Amino acid sequence: MNHLSNIYYFIKDFNSNEILNLDKNINIIFRNYDLINKKPILTKLSAFCKKNRRKLFVANDYKLAFNLGLDGLYIPAFNKNLNFQNLNVKSNFRLIGSAHHIVDLKIKKLQGCKQIFVSPIFKNKKSNFFLGINKFNLINLNNDVKLIALGGINNFNLKRLKLTKALGFASITWIKKNQPKKIRLVL
Repeated sequence: MNHLSNIYYFIKDFNSNEILNLDKNINIIFRNYDLINKKPILTKLSAFCKKNRRKLFVANDYKLAFNLGLDGLYIPAFNKNLNFQNLNVKSNFRLIGSAHHIVDLKIKKLQGCKQIFVSPIFKNKKSNFFLGINKFNLINLNNDVKLIALGGINNFNLKRLKLTKALGFASITWIKKNQPKKIRLVL
């Protein structure tokens, strides 16, 4: 896969117009921890994503991801459960997860994550701590898992991602604000 070829957008509700306005290569992660019954909205979102050939992951709900035939499961950093490795899933079902430090990274590997979102890479409003490009690249050199940059993505930092060894990036605010139709034009 190409450098920065995997792009993920976190959503907490289903807005078909918003998703249609995005580049087709942007994967969707449905992450809404406040919603008790996710099945109705995810059923609609899943049908929509399949129709529009877009990959869909759900956060922290393996049974729902499996039962709805989603593309995979996003395992957040706070989930330390190691029972994901031996799941009986279809071959193209992917486990992805996030990590905020080395211990989280090791747990995500043990969980079987093939791609790990490492955050925050850049300074942002949520945290005074951030890795920066050099630390991110050092972590990436010592790992056999593909890393995705997360945190502090904006127009300036998006250009700086080219200096990393990241497989891609994930965003909420930047993608929502810019709704990129052609991601190649942005990078």
